[in-house]
Amino acid sequence: MDGLDLLKKDWKKDDKDYPKLSYDELYKMILKKSSSIVKWIFIISLLEFVFWFGISFLLKGTSFSGKMEALDLNAILIPISIVSYIVIFYFFYLFYKNYKNISATDNSKTLMENILKTRRTVKYYVIFNLAMIVLGAILGTYYAINHDPELITKIQQASANGNTFAVYAGIMAAIILVLAIAIGALILFYWLIYGLLLRRLNRNYIELKRLEV
Repeated sequence: MDGLDLLKKDWKKDDKDYPKLSYDELYKMILKKSSSIVKWIFIISLLEFVFWFGISFLLKGTSFSGKMEALDLNAILIPISIVSYIVIFYFFYLFYKNYKNISATDNSKTLMENILKTRRTVKYYVIFNLAMIVLGAILGTYYAINHDPELITKIQQASANGNTFAVYAGIMAAIILVLAIAIGALILFYWLIYGLLLRRLNRNYIELKRLEV
């Protein structure tokens, strides 16, 4: 139980040993906590972008990067990257806007509405990131099957031997396994970081509803 919970618990007590806090004082405390949480959501989203951008930069010049260039995947990667950056920067704008709106809120009803907007924004942000991973994997696999000389040769040999289904099944199993690991890791990260912040924000929302009673 944090300081706000303790003060809320003793708000209406008659015990003179405790400070008598008014509705406005409690509201300002909740507002300050909510503003701080949303600010951290904005900061962490920026740090996450910098991290992934740094990873992609470090991969340049490696064997993996050479493999991508040999397959001429730029036809897929560049459009996906452009769309991703546009949408992600739009989310950054929404996170910053949510922070400014909450910081400038002057009544509990509006603050509750802004908290709900922030929760929705984070949810859509997480869904978008996971969806882009799945889309990228699907498009990358389709492109590799049709343009990777080694993979095309294996498929042709399998077709000649009547093992086409086994080859495609193996490819699909490998993609599903890699996707499951990647998505599982991301969901764990989002649950630990954004989930923790959203749970705290939700507690503030509940406290605001109690103040309105």
